[in-house]
Amino acid sequence: MHSSIALAALALGAGVLGQQVGTLTTETHPALSMSRCTTAGCTTESHSVVLDANWRWLHSTSDSTNCYTGNTWDSTLCPDGATCAENCALDGADYEGTYGITSTGDALTMTLKVGSNVGSRVYLLGPKSENYVMFQLKNREFTFDVDVSNLPCGLNGALYFVEMDRDGGLSEYTNNKAGAPYGTGYCDSQCPQDIKFINGEANIAGWTPSTNNANTGTGTNGACCNEMDIWEANTVSAAVTPHVCNKAGQTMCSSNTTCGVGDDRYDGVCDKDGCDFNSYRMGNTSFYGAGKIVDTTSKFTVVTQFITSDGTDTGDLTEIKRIYVQDGVVIQNSKSDIADVSGNSITDTFCKAQKTAFGDTDSFETRGGLAAMGDAFERGMVLVMSIWDDYAAEMRWLDAPYPATAATTKAGVVRGTCGADSGVPATVEADTPGASVTYSDIKVGAIGSTYT
Repeated sequence: MHSSIALAALALGAGVLGQQVGTLTTETHPALSMSRCTTAGCTTESHSVVLDANWRWLHSTSDSTNCYTGNTWDSTLCPDGATCAENCALDGADYEGTYGITSTGDALTMTLKVGSNVGSRVYLLGPKSENYVMFQLKNREFTFDVDVSNLPCGLNGALYFVEMDRDGGLSEYTNNKAGAPYGTGYCDSQCPQDIKFINGEANIAGWTPSTNNANTGTGTNGACCNEMDIWEANTVSAAVTPHVCNKAGQTMCSSNTTCGVGDDRYDGVCDKDGCDFNSYRMGNTSFYGAGKIVDTTSKFTVVTQFITSDGTDTGDLTEIKRIYVQDGVVIQNSKSDIADVSGNSITDTFCKAQKTAFGDTDSFETRGGLAAMGDAFERGMVLVMSIWDDYAAEMRWLDAPYPATAATTKAGVVRGTCGADSGVPATVEADTPGASVTYSDIKVGAIGSTYT
């Protein structure tokens, strides 16, 4: 249940997503290597990461005047969406100094910066830094190492895939002159309405400043697309969650109904809840955490396999399987300990049984289930990595009792050992300003080829 609305809410207050390219700060993408593997071995590729445009300084194309300050648009530069896109420039980023992002070889460390900027989100760029790297994951496995030992309650180190445009919308939308090299074009299954530019125009119509965050607001429009949450985790809990939509690719929603807002949550383009596997929520409280079977006090490897019906790249996606490796030991995922819900992987059968057992609305099945997720994989998806705290739901959907009004004795309510009052952003930011996550040794390849 990745909350991109909350994540984007943490963007730099001085200015966010824009479409022209500024020249006041040089953009230098941090290098990051990854490997592609076959049964014969792995080959290293040289890539880089780019900061999401929602975190960048947005200013006038003619000088340094902010186009967006706090949670308000400049009415002169931005009287409407199209004019704003023409008048405003998206500038380069100081990755380490402002955003706490550093890379060395195959490792990327993201540190939670606080103050005028909190959290960050990056995408994997191709070798020429022109387009996002596209991943086709059916009949593949995706593997990476992660260190979450410095991520306490209320924080989330998320690694996931979304069905963004390869070039960030550069070729499709006339007013987008920045594209993937400046991190444009984000979308996800939450249909975030705080994205400042969608389809090449500013999201000014209906813009309403947030009441709990001085730097963000929401517009009428949202940016929707399929999302595969490989990893949402901290030192307490972890979840793997596919979310599917009833439309292919990045699409704009423009009403509460199509965006799935409030009481219309289950009427929108996308499945916002997803079908999650969180070991703690599935009844095994001794599997993941500090000193547990998967010990979060030290680095470990996360393997996710995408199994098809016939073992080919064109078959329907039928299973998402999770494996861990730590200290040379292969650890199979925990099994469900919830009555009438069996297994240790995500299948359509598991999802249906889980929704029934927890009393949740099954919007995953109604939007096509695993087959729809597989179709998105076949079209290609972009790798996203982030660190964030949650202004919308205080991360309790990941690591604490949620929703707050539900009895903790009810199956599926408790998701981890964090308290019912945990995750308040002001407290998280005050208590853990140096929190961090490190992703490293990213690999993709044939089933069984990326780990020992």
